[in-house]
Amino acid sequence: MKISIILPAFNEEGNIFPLVRELAETMPALSRLGEIECVFVDDGSTDNTRAEVYEARGRHPELNVRLIAMARNSGLTSAMNAGFGAARGEVLVTLDTDLQNDPRDIPKLLCEVIEDRADVAIGIRANRRDTFVKRLSSKIANGIRNWATDENIVDTGCSLKVYRKEFVDRIKLFTGLHRFLPTLLKMEGARVVQIPVNHRPRVHGVAKYHLFNRLIGPLMDLFAVRWMQKRNLDARWEELDGN
Repeated sequence: MKISIILPAFNEEGNIFPLVRELAETMPALSRLGEIECVFVDDGSTDNTRAEVYEARGRHPELNVRLIAMARNSGLTSAMNAGFGAARGEVLVTLDTDLQNDPRDIPKLLCEVIEDRADVAIGIRANRRDTFVKRLSSKIANGIRNWATDENIVDTGCSLKVYRKEFVDRIKLFTGLHRFLPTLLKMEGARVVQIPVNHRPRVHGVAKYHLFNRLIGPLMDLFAVRWMQKRNLDARWEELDGN
């Protein structure tokens, strides 16, 4: 089985080398699960992110590093969508490049999908190492999303997720809808599990989130997802032979 690790990056200079080193250290566990490729998606970075990816590729050929370059900074949903489209694997892993998620957690999420216990495995950031404002805004946003969509997704903002590609291929993403991927995939019949994962403080770079894209913007997306749930064609049917 081929596994694609999709790594969106926007101005993550200083994080690429340690991230790739950690991925390389995880390779013994990952390679037992399948053939690995690491697909970096540079979302219009203006620093040395792209140069660091090129150098990291030379240092660690075992990771099969590929680099996808967005024509301009287009946002996380677009970068993820590009990674999904470029991926060659049957199973997709998403992981932010800010080092806050631990690559050593990837195998336990992968096992849920590869061993056919789920179609989607999503991380729950345990002992979250973020500011009080970020933790509070995420809690409010998750609560509103779950209330409006009748869901139980604990931490949709955790970047560490694993998807069976056949389900991802069934949906079309629009800006902002990466936050609702578990719900959208459930609508396609995917089995979703949630697993606690490690979380770490950011060391290099700056967070890309603020009030609008954490609370206000997602509220507009929420109305669209709720509309899709209400209009989803889920009626079952069968062909009868008349006997």
